[in-house]
Amino acid sequence: MVSQPYVVAMLFFAIINGIFSPFLFALFPFVLALTPALFVDSVGFVFYLSSLIFATMTLIVGGIPAALYERWTGATESTGFSKWLWLAGVGLLTLPAAANFFRFGL
Repeated sequence: MVSQPYVVAMLFFAIINGIFSPFLFALFPFVLALTPALFVDSVGFVFYLSSLIFATMTLIVGGIPAALYERWTGATESTGFSKWLWLAGVGLLTLPAAANFFRFGL
């Protein structure tokens, strides 16, 4: 599996961004609006669900440059360069969370 190191690095960056992002609290009202049937009264559950949504959004938005590159070149499979583009996109989106990650640690 040649792409496994890329996937592991992207997931690591997405998890870091999902947990330590300074913009995470902006998702709290949306999570509370999306889950009224769960009767959420636990702040931990809201934080967990917000982190999960934010990490998933990081992976999706970080993959846009790679998808545009593959569309532009007409590639039918992911190439090494498109995987690097995806990793770079996710890494750039994780930069605001890096300060909190290094301050608090994992």
